[in-house]
Amino acid sequence: MSLLKKLIRKLAFKYPVKFKSLYVKMCSPTNNEYASFLKRINYLYKIGDNCSINTDVNITDPKYVKIGNNVSLSSCTLIGHDGSIEVLNRAYNVKLESVGKIEIKNNVFIGHGVIIMPDVTIGENVIVAAGAVVTKDVESGNIIAGVPAKKIGETTSLKNKLLKSTEEIPWSKLIKQRKGAFDPNLEPILVKERLKHFFPDDFIQD
Repeated sequence: MSLLKKLIRKLAFKYPVKFKSLYVKMCSPTNNEYASFLKRINYLYKIGDNCSINTDVNITDPKYVKIGNNVSLSSCTLIGHDGSIEVLNRAYNVKLESVGKIEIKNNVFIGHGVIIMPDVTIGENVIVAAGAVVTKDVESGNIIAGVPAKKIGETTSLKNKLLKSTEEIPWSKLIKQRKGAFDPNLEPILVKERLKHFFPDDFIQD
């Protein structure tokens, strides 16, 4: 890491409001590093261990968001309040409140483009499919999808299905050697094996 990046990182940790966006732009943190950064600066109400958060995740009310251990947030949106309140207050001369918490428990994956609405609790071992709009609580162990999101399966069934399919792929031994979900040392070899399998008719060996 260059001296400039080290300086920006240090400033971001000390003055997160001023330097958070510059840190993301200049230092290009990994999703795991970014989650650790948000945890260290107390950005959310609470962040557990071993989390992964995309730098483009949109969290409108971070202080009302609590996430557990082993949670992965793709490019999603977490909404903590109803923005129509300001319009309704003026239109009807009232003073309304509509703010809610979002709690995501352990071992949860939130897919790309997901929107989670206020007052939602997502249980443990849950997968939320890309593009889903979550408007109500999700029970543990479920896979949900759609608008509004509904149960389409169970995570244990998906795990068993993927275990079987992983055993059948030609590069299964490499997967067993891989450290985590992405291993930079093995990835170039895996890419070649996948391409050879996906496009056997015109695959060009380096």
